[in-house]
Amino acid sequence: MNDALIVAALSLVPKHAASFGMGALARLRLPGPLLRAALRFYIWKYGVNLDEAERPLESYSSLVDFFTRALKPGLRPVDAAADSIVSPADGKVYACGIVENDRIPQSDTQHFSAKELLGGEEGYEGGAYAVIYLSPRDYHRVHTPCAGSVTRFQYLPGALWPVFPAATRQIPYLFSRNERLCARITTEAGELALVMVGAFGVGRIRVVFDPIVTNTSGEAVPSRIVAPPHPLQRGGEIGHFEMGSTVVLLFPPGTAEWTVNAGDAVRVGERIARILPTRLPVV
Repeated sequence: MNDALIVAALSLVPKHAASFGMGALARLRLPGPLLRAALRFYIWKYGVNLDEAERPLESYSSLVDFFTRALKPGLRPVDAAADSIVSPADGKVYACGIVENDRIPQSDTQHFSAKELLGGEEGYEGGAYAVIYLSPRDYHRVHTPCAGSVTRFQYLPGALWPVFPAATRQIPYLFSRNERLCARITTEAGELALVMVGAFGVGRIRVVFDPIVTNTSGEAVPSRIVAPPHPLQRGGEIGHFEMGSTVVLLFPPGTAEWTVNAGDAVRVGERIARILPTRLPVV
C-alpha cells in the first residue's frame, strides 16, 4: 500500500478515541496466562530483547507495565566526558542539524516548525536539533541529555497521528501538530528543550517532575514553573511513554554540535553531541 493510501485510511480512524481504547486495554490486568501469551507475541513480533529487562516476564501486571519496563542496572552506562551530550532514549535518529528558518525535517519531503513545537515560543533559531524515534521494540523511558534542572514545562494537546515513515512523509508539521510535553532544562549548554511527542496508540506520557498524566483531560497546561527546580544528573530519568514515540531535543545557538547522523541507532547514555568549548566552565 502506498503512503497516500495509508494516510487516507488513517484519516478515517478516530485517533483519540482509538488511542484511549488501546491505552485502557494496555492498562488492563489480564489473567496471567493470557497476558504472558500477549507479551510473548509482542516480544516475537517486534524483536524485543527481554534479556535487558530488569524483571522476569512473569512479574508484569499489564501491557503498559511491560512497555514502561526498567532495564537491568548498568546496561546503559552514561558517557562521562565533561563535554558529552548523551542520548535521551533508545531509538533511531530521524534527523539532526541546525534549525534554519524555523524548519526541522521530519522526512525527505516534510518538515515541522520549531516554534509551533514549543507552543509558539522563540529562542532556538540557529540552534541544534535532533529528532529520535522510539520503535515498539525499544525501551520507553526518557532521560536527560545533560546534567541540569527542569525549571518549567508545557503540555500541548494535539493530534495523535502515528509517527512511522509513511505518515512522516505525508503529513505536514506532524511533530508540531501531535500531542506533546515540552520540558525546559537549565544546563551548562543553556536552556535546552526536551519534547516528548505522543502518537497514535501511545495513550499517555508521564514525567518525574510533575504529577501530570497526558491525554486524560484534553486541556493544555500553560507554561508552568517547576518549583523548586527538579535536579537531574546527566542520563537521569525524566519520564516515560506508555508505548513508544518520538523525542525532540533543541539547544540554543552556539552551544552544541552533533556527533551522530540521521539514520544512526542510539542508546540512552551514549554520546550523541558535544557541548561547544565556549559553554564549558573554566577549570
